[in-house]
Amino acid sequence: MSTDNHNSEPTHSEPEVLHDVEIGENQHASEEHAEEGHELTLYAEPIVHIGNFPVTNSLLTSWVAVFLIILLSLAIRKKTKRIPSIFQSIIELVVEGALNMMDLVTNDRSRSKKLFPIIFAVFIFILVNNWLGLIPGIGSISFNGHHIFRGGTADLNTTLALSLFAVIAANIFGVMVVGGWNYFNKFINIKAILAIPKKIKKEPTIVLINPISFFVGLIEVISEVAKIASLSFRLFGNVFAGEVLLASISAILAFGLPLPFMFLEVIVGLIQALIFAILTLVYFTIAATAHDH
Repeated sequence: MSTDNHNSEPTHSEPEVLHDVEIGENQHASEEHAEEGHELTLYAEPIVHIGNFPVTNSLLTSWVAVFLIILLSLAIRKKTKRIPSIFQSIIELVVEGALNMMDLVTNDRSRSKKLFPIIFAVFIFILVNNWLGLIPGIGSISFNGHHIFRGGTADLNTTLALSLFAVIAANIFGVMVVGGWNYFNKFINIKAILAIPKKIKKEPTIVLINPISFFVGLIEVISEVAKIASLSFRLFGNVFAGEVLLASISAILAFGLPLPFMFLEVIVGLIQALIFAILTLVYFTIAATAHDH
């Protein structure tokens, strides 16, 4: 009997030992997960939830960017006078330079003035978002194991939304300028098909040329989708790569070493905002051009 009792004791203690091991592994995994929460992730991290709507760190930074832009706009409006101050002169110089640059694309000052509010607003919003992620210390503020702030354009959702806005708004502008029927024929060239019976006697080659024009229009539909992918991934890739670079350099040495790379990212942020704005302007200009031209 004593032998049986002695042998049965380990069988009762083994589940307890396994349970303790599982608890230890779970605690270790949770600690590792908490540490990973402070690392830069490819996706935006949710900070809080408003109902079922998650507020991510990139969305929060975008709200801050909009708030700063509103404050800057109000300050410019308040300081605008008939006799310009130094601040107003700088703003006027920036606006005039932006219009001159737009004229190189549109070749029309009146059209540049019409498009200026949209193009310049997109440029300022992207620029502020690019630079907000570079402010020292802003990326180290954490809540519930997640970074509170992250550059808005370092999130693919933000750049995708900006690209959708740019392409859709350009197509709406094209309809307004060229006309709905003419703009529709840019993509599905029904005019070219309908013109074949009328001109086939005078121009027999139209049987070959116009069907080609029809299929080229279908390719234009694919190009519109490609514009969205191109704009979104270009901006996201450059900004996110910059944040990863700064995080890696800071992990090596937090003092002094990241400064040259930070200045480089300031320039990159400016260039990427400028490229996005110029491409958006190009899309608007192309959309406002008649198909024959």
